[in-house]
Amino acid sequence: MALTVLTDEQIRTILENLTREEYAGFRESMARTLHEYSTKNNQAPEEESYHQPHRVSTQNHTTGATTLYMPSCSPLGMGCKGKPTTSDQLATFSLTYFVTLSSSDSAKPPIKPTGAITLLSPRGKPVGFVHAKTLTAFRTAAPSTCLLARRSTVETITVFGSGLQAYWHVRLALLTRGSSVRHVNVIVRSLSDNAKSILAQFQDVPAHIRAREGWADTTFSLLASSHEAYPRLLCEQVCEADVIFCCTPSREDLFNADILTSREGSRKARLVVAIGSYTPEMRELPEELLLQATKREGSQLHFHKHEHASDSGVIIVDTRDGILKEAGEVISAGIQPSQMVELGELVEILRQMESQEASKDASLAKWLRDGTVIYKSVGLGLMDLAVGMHLIKVAEEKGVGTRIDGF
Repeated sequence: MALTVLTDEQIRTILENLTREEYAGFRESMARTLHEYSTKNNQAPEEESYHQPHRVSTQNHTTGATTLYMPSCSPLGMGCKGKPTTSDQLATFSLTYFVTLSSSDSAKPPIKPTGAITLLSPRGKPVGFVHAKTLTAFRTAAPSTCLLARRSTVETITVFGSGLQAYWHVRLALLTRGSSVRHVNVIVRSLSDNAKSILAQFQDVPAHIRAREGWADTTFSLLASSHEAYPRLLCEQVCEADVIFCCTPSREDLFNADILTSREGSRKARLVVAIGSYTPEMRELPEELLLQATKREGSQLHFHKHEHASDSGVIIVDTRDGILKEAGEVISAGIQPSQMVELGELVEILRQMESQEASKDASLAKWLRDGTVIYKSVGLGLMDLAVGMHLIKVAEEKGVGTRIDGF
């Protein structure tokens, strides 16, 4: 059996040049994994083929590096992602999902997260060793396009953040709906070199790809909190947006709730995606927005084999258990499990919508297409496993990467 090794540059080249048809393969792999994971409760324990333990962490007191561990297992095989700080640590943690975060101690040298994902066959044979940087941002952004693809209107996008997560959420939105997107607002804390570089990244996408995806004439703007008119412009750019991506490790609300919950603000339906906060102390969305979303749609929503929306509205999540442990704004707002529906539970309905077979779920289909939808994600190791395995397949087809036979 061969082991495929992919560098970050090789991965970025593959992902940046995907056609819509090629990207559909990644999205289908992710959707199938999320659906099967979300419906695993219908199986007897001894028959369950998905295993996603809750992440744990360790800290290196010498360097100040905090490392998160998240192993995962599915019918595809076993996966593990790591972001260590040196190459020798890479081998040490190769059988675990881990993310090394920068130290909060200003006296210690800063740590730039990097790392790799080890992919094993169902029988435990190594089949892939791939860089984690770009792949992590790509796999986090991919699930939201399952919702984005069904929206009736996607003309204006507002994104909070300027890192890889912000870039790939917008990048995949353009790949999915580029022909309709007219403008992208990027909102940042300060006009750092990193903040400015996100606009350059979109400009660096080759002209023929922008034309192929339909966003050659899309315009971009950058707004920093230091701007003298920031409060007014923030309000305008949030209100104007058909899609809002929140991609910052924030510990406070990114905008005031009344921008969207007031009578004027709530006249427009939006897709709001929040992926930046991932601990109980962090938050991006205002509580009032979550409370309004879980009260508004009411008894009109009904999910097959679930009663999550029988008496209230819902927010969509990647994993109910993970959100209840890690999503600060959701925990603080007191959102109950019955007010959440996992994206994997909606996969079949989304497929029906795509094939125009959603008559039995007309109210739900209308909400997903034209309503205000909030998707909150804290991430799953299974996402890395699904996308990583498909990436290995695509890389082999394209002749990219290093193959080590008989590993």
